[in-house]
Amino acid sequence: MENKARQLHQDALVIDTHCDTLLRVLGRNPYRQQQGAYRLHDRHTEGHIDLPRLKEGGVDVQFFAAYIEPIYKPDRSLKRAMQIFDAFYTELDANPDSMLLATTVQDIITAKEQGKVAAVMAIEGGESLEGDLGVLRMFHRLGVRSIGLTWNERNDIADGVGDSRSKGGLSVFGAAVIEEMNRLGILVDVSHLSDPGFWDVIEISKHPIIASHSNARAVCNHRRNLDDEQIKALAKNGGVMGMNFAANFVREDGKPTLADLLDHIDHIVQLVGPHHVGLGSDFDGIGAAPEGLHDVSAMPIITEGLLKRGYSDEHIRLILGGNYLRVFQEVWG
Repeated sequence: MENKARQLHQDALVIDTHCDTLLRVLGRNPYRQQQGAYRLHDRHTEGHIDLPRLKEGGVDVQFFAAYIEPIYKPDRSLKRAMQIFDAFYTELDANPDSMLLATTVQDIITAKEQGKVAAVMAIEGGESLEGDLGVLRMFHRLGVRSIGLTWNERNDIADGVGDSRSKGGLSVFGAAVIEEMNRLGILVDVSHLSDPGFWDVIEISKHPIIASHSNARAVCNHRRNLDDEQIKALAKNGGVMGMNFAANFVREDGKPTLADLLDHIDHIVQLVGPHHVGLGSDFDGIGAAPEGLHDVSAMPIITEGLLKRGYSDEHIRLILGGNYLRVFQEVWG
């Protein structure tokens, strides 16, 4: 790798807005190949993320999602979320020299200055609220700063992208959730949300939204990606979408290269400019990634690829993390 790319990547603020690594910490991830505790301070030969590899990959801010698996829905979702949060806090307590809980932009800046990973608590699946805004408020007190409204199925907030036969969007409760998230300062994440639900969020949210791990449907025609009109609306809203490394979301034949992932970035930049795209790897929640992106330690090849495509240093810094930092500042304060 060229020295310029390595140095630029190291100096930039690099933010990844989605991983499912906490399920590995709990030891119940379907992609695990070994048994035993998965601790973040150890370097592992399986999986995609741990603290040594985050440092090698130059990732400064990592969102750790509490993914609510279907087996826990609907009546055990809240308990499952709390189990995952417990795993998160256990790792925080065990790694005070290398992890810092980030609930504000200042926390991110402090972590970068101290050479620590800023760890952000996120939820993937609003069924964990169990229909109660009081639970949402308590999640905020616990440190949750981003919530994906649905996974693929329907819940009491909205229809997921995999359960959209009724063409339904947000429920009455779902609209109230958006308003309360805006008030509290929690990011509204529309990845996995049905198309009608997306447009409801655009209408209701007063703050920029994110699609934490979704690509461009025009480049890869997958239901989990956003179409051009959605991308334009997200940009008008001031939001950011994080590029997902899942092979089938990058290229329809499921055999992508780094170039295919960069094609998604190119398309979004050509459509709405460089201020609305970021990274949302989906590491530890995917079975295959683009060639070369075998785990988080390989993240610098994205910077190298963007340089080779003629992106300026300024625009690369925006894509790596600057765009998301702007949204965090507006939503979290």
